[in-house]
Amino acid sequence: MVATLSRPARSVRAGAPAGRGPGRGRRRLGLLYSAPMAVIVLLLFVLPLVLMFWMSFNHWPLLGASAPNGVENYSALSDPLFLRAIWFTLKYTLVTTVVLSLVAFGLALLMQEARRGVGFFRTIYFLPAAVGLGSASLLFYGLYNTGDSPLNTLLADVGLGPVDWLGTNGSALSSTIGMITWRFAGFYMLILLTGLQSIEPVLYEAARTDGAGRWQIMRYVTLPLLRPTLALMTVLSVTGSLLAFDQFFIITGGRHDTTTVAIDIYREAFLNQDLGRACAISVAVLAVLILLNAVQMRLIRRED
Repeated sequence: MVATLSRPARSVRAGAPAGRGPGRGRRRLGLLYSAPMAVIVLLLFVLPLVLMFWMSFNHWPLLGASAPNGVENYSALSDPLFLRAIWFTLKYTLVTTVVLSLVAFGLALLMQEARRGVGFFRTIYFLPAAVGLGSASLLFYGLYNTGDSPLNTLLADVGLGPVDWLGTNGSALSSTIGMITWRFAGFYMLILLTGLQSIEPVLYEAARTDGAGRWQIMRYVTLPLLRPTLALMTVLSVTGSLLAFDQFFIITGGRHDTTTVAIDIYREAFLNQDLGRACAISVAVLAVLILLNAVQMRLIRRED
């Protein structure tokens, strides 16, 4: 009887180390599974960032030997061309974010309720998001081309004169923003639509019961509960606009004072053949993006 009672105790003590063994094995297996992605991140993200930071402190021509030059490359941050690029990029970011937010929010409100045909229109509005940004830029460049512009042909059919879509600073900016709105409005509509559908209908019913009107419901119910989704959309829009390159490089070629910060980096690296100055500008842009995203993400967490 004593021997019989003592066996479970010995089995428990013997099983304790065995219980820790499978735990270590699972951790090692998890590390093994994550190792390929860790290597990819290291090779394609961490090492290029370290190299970019190192190159920013060297005179590094596109062709030729490099040599250390301290912080001399960071003098590019005070270059008049770079300062104009900053101003234009900020203006473009502000206008694009406001226009995209308004259009996407309006589409999301229209597509919010489940009714006949709403799925078809959601798909139609989202389809431009499947077109690559470079392809969309080439498409709209063909539409805007003054020589044989299909848009000007349509305007001529209704008695309106041809429009120089890319001939001035204002027209080049507004034409590019029009392309960006067409390309991204459906994508941001889907993000906002997800946020709208996550709001409980009982909250709207309670507000109507208390006598709230449509605009009061929008102000005190919809917008406060939609702030995290709006913040996410703002993060994506601001980051993408600050790094704008394809649309202006293809549509305007950087002419008419439409040079963005990304185009200025390209100019320093491949036209002036100075990779060191290009990396210095890139480091500064990266620092600004990290700061902006940190502030925006903190605001999101505070709202949550």
